[in-house]
Amino acid sequence: MTKHKYIMKPAFEEKMRALMPDKEDFEKYNKIIHTSPLDFIRCNTLKISPEALLIKLRSKSWQIEQPYPEYPEIMLVTKDLGPGELGNAIEHQLGYYYIQEISSMLPVIALNPEPEDLVLDICASPGSKTTQMAARMENKGTLIANDLKIDRISILVSNLERCGVTNAIVTRKDAISLASNLSKNNFVKFDKILLDVPCSGEGTIRSSPKTLIQWNPKVVKKLSRLQKKFFAFAVKCLKKEGTIVYSTCTHSPEENEEVISFALENFPLKAETISLPLKSRPGITEWKNDKFHKDVCKACRIYPQDNDSEGFFVSKFTLLEDVE
Repeated sequence: MTKHKYIMKPAFEEKMRALMPDKEDFEKYNKIIHTSPLDFIRCNTLKISPEALLIKLRSKSWQIEQPYPEYPEIMLVTKDLGPGELGNAIEHQLGYYYIQEISSMLPVIALNPEPEDLVLDICASPGSKTTQMAARMENKGTLIANDLKIDRISILVSNLERCGVTNAIVTRKDAISLASNLSKNNFVKFDKILLDVPCSGEGTIRSSPKTLIQWNPKVVKKLSRLQKKFFAFAVKCLKKEGTIVYSTCTHSPEENEEVISFALENFPLKAETISLPLKSRPGITEWKNDKFHKDVCKACRIYPQDNDSEGFFVSKFTLLEDVE
């Protein structure tokens, strides 16, 4: 595994040590973030079955494992491939698989979109989770995939086309404006919403080591304010008894528990227990001088050292009453 040269800023190290007070636990974390992540791919069942894809890839002398029997579409490439080989393979270009880290697959597993659902993916690009949802929906129902910047929209559309997604409508709108317009114009409310929001990316250090030098506590606080707005507007688009999953690829309580505590305290939401294929730790109920809603403990914290993965945060809620 490749070693990265970047080191933690003192403030970041202090925070991570506070989140992992056990010295041995922190040392395991500090060791693994300086290694490259494993090569996970997700079989795109819109185009090929996991069994058929496995035969194709093994015929190329690739070593493939399916570590989670309940999710045969999740595959781990255990043989070191040449530079660019995973992305340049004809099977990838044809959309038979999507290169996606295991932690990134968890929000959709938690949301569990089904055929005929009306689903909103409010921050959709580059489309890893959008294509994952479309596959679970079997290209049925309707999937609104939104993002803001045109370059991100281009990547999203390219991935949807490559993967054969036909049940998605792509929108280009600021997430808050989109949610506001949908709720004000009496648009039919969504069965399920994925709120996988922009974040400080602390969980992606293994694949993006520059995160260590770009990390800024002021940015974390700014993102936390924005994420609360995203949640407040998105929940107005969810129908009663609908499901919303809030997820980030960061460890910051300000962007995780603080946001969902805000949501639980201000909207008629029920926090749900989540079953995931990776080991997770419960959400924390206190951070610095703040105490959070007791049900934030139902959220899942994914740490790299627990699963040899990237870091993630996943939480799931049911809306008990319509929000206007």
